[in-house]
Amino acid sequence: MIEFKDVSKSFKDKKVLDNISFNIEDGEFVCIIGGSGCGKTTALKMINRLINPSSGTIYVNGKDISKENEIELRRNIGYVIQQTGIFPHMTVRENIELIPKLKNKGKKRNGNEKKEDNKKLLENVKNVLMMVGLNPDEFMDKYPIQMSGGQQQRVGVARAFASNPDIILMDEPFSALDPITRNQLQDELVTLQDKMKKTIVFVTHDMGEAIKLADRICILNNGKIEQFDTPEKILKNPANDFVLNFVGKKRIWDSPDLIKAEDIMIENPIVCISRLKAIKAQTIMRESRVDSVIVIDENRKFLGKVDASDVASEFSKDKRVMDIMDKNCICVSPRDSIISVLNKAKENNMYTIPVVDNEKLVGLITKSTLVTALSRKYDESEVE
Repeated sequence: MIEFKDVSKSFKDKKVLDNISFNIEDGEFVCIIGGSGCGKTTALKMINRLINPSSGTIYVNGKDISKENEIELRRNIGYVIQQTGIFPHMTVRENIELIPKLKNKGKKRNGNEKKEDNKKLLENVKNVLMMVGLNPDEFMDKYPIQMSGGQQQRVGVARAFASNPDIILMDEPFSALDPITRNQLQDELVTLQDKMKKTIVFVTHDMGEAIKLADRICILNNGKIEQFDTPEKILKNPANDFVLNFVGKKRIWDSPDLIKAEDIMIENPIVCISRLKAIKAQTIMRESRVDSVIVIDENRKFLGKVDASDVASEFSKDKRVMDIMDKNCICVSPRDSIISVLNKAKENNMYTIPVVDNEKLVGLITKSTLVTALSRKYDESEVE
C-alpha cells in the first residue's frame, strides 16, 4: 500500500530523514515514533506530498506519488492533526462535507441528481458522526467554538473518514487532550479501526499510545529507523540500546497482555507416560522434587496430570497412571497472556498448569514461575 524507498530529506544543511526504506501494508495501523526532530512528522507529510523528499521515491498502491496530481492525492487521503484542523467559521456538517463536495465538484448533475447528492452527503455526515460517538442532531449544526477539545477532535476524525479514503494520516491527534479524553479517543480509534480496516499512519511521541494502537511501530532516531516491528517484538527484543532506553526496561508491564505463557513457562517439565505404574510415578516425583507430573503419550500428546496425593495411598500404588490421573485438568495455550493464565489459575485454584499447543505438551507454568515473572516488575535492578 505505502512504500518508502531510499527516502532522504534535508532542510538546508540539516538532514531530517536519512535514506529510509519501509513498507506499510494495506489495512495496517502503523505508529511512527521518536524524539523531537527525529523526522516522524516529515515522513508522515511526505505521504500526501505536503513535503517532498530530497531523494528517493514514495509509492502508494504501486504508483510513484511524485508523478500524481497532489490535489487529487490529498483528497483521497484522510488527514487529522493535533489542533483538529477543522475550520472555525464552518459548522460541523460543513466541515465534514467539505472533501466529499470537492470530489463531486465538476460532475454534471441535473436537479434531481443534486438533491440525491445532498441527501447522500447528509446521510454520510450523520453516519461518520455516530461512528465517532457524536449525536448528529446535537452536533451537526454547531461551530467548533461551541464544543470541547475532545469533541472537536472527534469531528476531525469524522472528517478524515467522511470521503472513505483508503489511507488516513494522523499527526499527534490526541496529544493536546486531557488524559481521560485521550484514553477514550484511543479506545474509540481501536474499535473504529477494527471495524473499518483503513491503512492508518499515526505519529506520536508517546510509547504507551503506540503500543496500545499500532499493529507495528517505526522508531526513528536522527532520521534513521532504529526498529520497525510489532509492539510485542519491540518490547521483548529491542534492536539496540537506543530502543531499549527509549521504550523503557519495564515498559512490557504496562501491557501485560503482551507477556505470553510461552515467555514464562518451564520448557522441559517432568513427565511420564500413561502406562507407567503409579508407584514409579511417585518415585519420579520424589527424585525430581516435584509434587506432580504431566502425563503424555509416546508422541508427547497431553493426556492429564497426576499429583503426589493421587499416588500416596496403598490403593493407588498398584494402579497405572492412566487409572488415577486427572484427565480434565486445565491447560493454557503458549499464546495466552499472563493475565489470562492468572485468571484461569485463580478461578480454578490451580497453579500447576500445562501449556499445550495442538494437543502436545510444550511447557508448564507453576506457582513459582508466576511469582518469579511477576517479581520482575518490582525488581529494583530494572528501575529506569
